[in-house]
Amino acid sequence: MTRLLGVIGDPVAHSLSPYIHNHWLRENGIDAVYAALEVKADELSASLASLRAHEAIGLNVTLPHKESVLRLAPTASDTARRLGAANTLVRTPGGQWHAENTDAPGFALTLDYGDINVDAREVFLLGAGGSARAVADVLARRGARLTLCNRTIARAESLALDLAPAARILSLQEGLAQLARASVVINTLSLGHTGAALELPESAGGIFYDISYGKGAAVALAEARRKGWRALDGLGMLVAQASLSFELWFGAAPDLAAAHARARSLLEAAQ
Repeated sequence: MTRLLGVIGDPVAHSLSPYIHNHWLRENGIDAVYAALEVKADELSASLASLRAHEAIGLNVTLPHKESVLRLAPTASDTARRLGAANTLVRTPGGQWHAENTDAPGFALTLDYGDINVDAREVFLLGAGGSARAVADVLARRGARLTLCNRTIARAESLALDLAPAARILSLQEGLAQLARASVVINTLSLGHTGAALELPESAGGIFYDISYGKGAAVALAEARRKGWRALDGLGMLVAQASLSFELWFGAAPDLAAAHARARSLLEAAQ
């Protein structure tokens, strides 16, 4: 019987996860299919129950469900609990959902592969949602001089209290006004999916890393390049966290470099 996997979120139609995972499933001879499943916030609990009843093997989780899905999963890894967010669900032998977080180790891998050193450097993190929590944890553990910027100050303060107590807290407007001092900017805001844009200051060669990719990151990355930033998208993070999820589900570690090259070619062909 062909088994089901997928990514749940809203929006989710843009996701490259089905392309990446279905290739890995074919490579490994696994009788399963991976699909993008749009799930509204008020449908999350019912959707998880339905997918469990249909014996789905596992799920990836994207905006806006990473924090909510952690609360709904009966069990979770220590990492997911500590971060307060989950992006991967694994079906247990008992048929329940177990929550994991592969965003944090996936982001850490992209820093390594991109030779991005954040130790003692000024790093501004834009946003304080589920993805931002994973990113902040990695940055704090690697010694970044971290500034958290978010529209809702209380949400940024909660993130800092949990994961990055030494971080400086600014409103998003204040953070954007001071962005020129940053060596690295990590954007976790979902503005690109709504057509909104960031106005960035001129940079003398700092790094602007948007964890989105494709159309969701295009406007912000174009603005970053115009202003002299080294602009990076989140495709590497997507592939890295996907590989870690696949390994949790099947015990097989896919070829990251090959998967990234295929996904990059697909993105470029679509532009």
